[in-house]
Amino acid sequence: MSMPIFSAGSDPGANFSELLRRVGLSPFDSVSLDNELVIPHATTCVAMKCNGGVVMAGDRRATSGNLISHRSMEKVVQADEFSGVAIAGAAGPAMEMIKLFQLQLEHYEKVEGQTLSLEGKANQLSTFVRSNLPAAMQGLVVVPIFAGFDFFSENGRLWDYDVTGGRYEEKDFVATGSGMLHAATVMRVSWRRELSVDEAIKLCARALWEASDADSATGGPDVLRGIYPVIASITANGWSAVNDQQLTKIYQEIATEVGAR
Repeated sequence: MSMPIFSAGSDPGANFSELLRRVGLSPFDSVSLDNELVIPHATTCVAMKCNGGVVMAGDRRATSGNLISHRSMEKVVQADEFSGVAIAGAAGPAMEMIKLFQLQLEHYEKVEGQTLSLEGKANQLSTFVRSNLPAAMQGLVVVPIFAGFDFFSENGRLWDYDVTGGRYEEKDFVATGSGMLHAATVMRVSWRRELSVDEAIKLCARALWEASDADSATGGPDVLRGIYPVIASITANGWSAVNDQQLTKIYQEIATEVGAR
């Protein structure tokens, strides 16, 4: 394939998704599905603001109907140095959307010579979700959470989306996926504005624990296989993932507390 050349009036500029669409390579075209085909789905993700940034978390289980299709899927992914995406919904389109979103941010930075604002990044992800609408109408729904550190306001910000691409900024916390009701209830009871990063990490871990206890599609900590939820903080220092050693300690404390009930 030769390098595409555009006239001045039709040049997509730094918009990578528009570039793909104009050369006929959009991955979100309408699809036809067999009604008996069971698609792996990612389940529960949460995010919350805290003192100095945001914390995002997601369980590792993907389900196909009533079966566990994957036990170690990573649903919380770094978008760039100061932002991240958590996904719930059809796993294949979701992972493809994240890869294109990461590439979009890198493409913009190379073309414009500067990074996109956090609000601009949230808008760009909205266009990807909207582009997936034909597939969503046939069952391949993708519902992400976007969060990051905003240097203009000097604090963390987070957004959730609907299947039409509508984006909604949340002021405190948000949950998505099959276990969202249980996870959001835990956060609603315990979240407070002055939470430290470490306290927010523990609260996210607790929210996923309670979701996995009540929702069969949400995976809890798998001590036997050494599989724990993906939890990461985003502050002025950038993206920082919580390691398994720290998560092991956190979940041991939760298990001890729950056992003492």
